[in-house]
Amino acid sequence: MDPRTNPTDFPEPTLIAVNGVDLEVFEAGRQNAGKPVVLCHGWPDLAFTWRHQVPALVAAGFHVIAPNQRGYGNSARPGEVTDYDIAHLAGDLIGLLDHYGYPDATFIGHDWGAMVVWSLTLLHPTRVNKVICLSLPYPVRGDRPWLEFMEAVLGSDYYFVHFNRQPGVADAVFDENPARFLRNLYCKNEPSGEVPPGMEMIDIARAETRRGELLMSEDDLAVYIAAFQSSGFTGGINWYRNLDRDWHLLADVDPIIRQPALMIYGDRDPVARLENLADFVPGVEETHLDSGHWIQQERPEATTRMILEWLDRHATSPSGSA
Repeated sequence: MDPRTNPTDFPEPTLIAVNGVDLEVFEAGRQNAGKPVVLCHGWPDLAFTWRHQVPALVAAGFHVIAPNQRGYGNSARPGEVTDYDIAHLAGDLIGLLDHYGYPDATFIGHDWGAMVVWSLTLLHPTRVNKVICLSLPYPVRGDRPWLEFMEAVLGSDYYFVHFNRQPGVADAVFDENPARFLRNLYCKNEPSGEVPPGMEMIDIARAETRRGELLMSEDDLAVYIAAFQSSGFTGGINWYRNLDRDWHLLADVDPIIRQPALMIYGDRDPVARLENLADFVPGVEETHLDSGHWIQQERPEATTRMILEWLDRHATSPSGSA
């Protein structure tokens, strides 16, 4: 990676072959073998989203593993939509544990990364010792597939639904001008926590006026722009295109997460809280910050402190060695 876009305290990437694909992985703190933490980004995001947390986690004694998940950065971008279902995404993370020789790890996820972490814990409960999720609470599996339910409640223009019902349309709009889309998207949320009426993702991508204050530096934004100019957005959007498939894949698993868990909400995040989260995650501790959706970037110091204090309270013996 160009050193001008790679902060000195963010690790250099390594390509690691796991689960039939190559993942671009940013690793730090290998000297802390036995205390692995895997950081999972969301959409449209990168491992770089954790740049504020990585040095502090290493200093606290953790071995940090932060992949650009499949579809992102220089990681593999398979051509089949079904290659991005939750079984594949979870399998990639299990492959990373196997690569480093860990029987289990603590997983931290934000946005879609939280969806992956919750689902990974359901699919591979013995490989997860603790869960920390930001923004997106546990995805309750109701009686109807998720996309079908969203379309009935939120309509066909809702971006989750639009990505599926009009394949390729959003991809082309985002790819047309990644810099404008990302600059418009990575803003602090409005005080109400709501996206302005009618402002779906395509509207945001095409808007000439940014919705609010940019929440990162221009240098940091340049990392995102360069990455998505190279990769495009289709790989990440394909995660959305598997939501109903994921609903079916999770049909037969035990829906209760028994690991200790921390759920961090943003007070101005438009993502809704789950009022009965403890019914599905009985060991959860719920907390919040005065933040929009991009919690770990908008409130980096507070987020890092919250994570480290919780991990300290839930410290266990090392899980293994690399």
